[in-house]
Formats: sequence, structure tokens, C-alpha cells
Amino acid sequence: MSNIVIKQLSNDEINDMGILNWPIWTCEISEFPWEYDVEESCLLLDGEVFVTIGSDTVHIKAGDFVIFPKGLACVWKVTKPIRKHYQFGE
Repeated sequence: MSNIVIKQLSNDEINDMGILNWPIWTCEISEFPWEYDVEESCLLLDGEVFVTIGSDTVHIKAGDFVIFPKGLACVWKVTKPIRKHYQFGE
């Protein structure tokens, strides 16, 4: 199974983490391979994506807070245009 963490945050948690001050990334409907050379945390504001890691597929949608681990190799299939706040870790 993937090491992707998906959870729901309260408005207080979002404010405490400063997520609304993070940069915004957008992506139209598309499919592409991606590898994380650093950990990424993000909050999906709009859209939907299916992320495939080997034989596992994870569904991520608007409202999800997601942590992608460093070293993760996956394929993104964006089915609804994405808009997300993001921050890179170590």
C-alpha cells in the first residue's frame, strides 16, 4: 500500500498550519508520471485526481489534506481540474 496520508482538517487546523498562505498550484485534466524528491503536503481546494502507485490507486478530492512521502513514484490521473495549496518539506 502507498504511504500517502489523506485526512480531513478542521478550519482551526488549516489556520494553525498557515495553509491558506501556502502557494497555489493548478492542473487541467491530464495524466502524467511524477516522483517526489521531497515530501509534499497539500490541501485540495478544487478538483479530483486518482494517484496510482504500482497496483494501488488512491482517490483524492476537494477538501482532502494529503501528504506525499519523499521518494514516492506514481502516476497522476486528473479527472477534474485541480487547484491546491502546497508546501514542500525535507
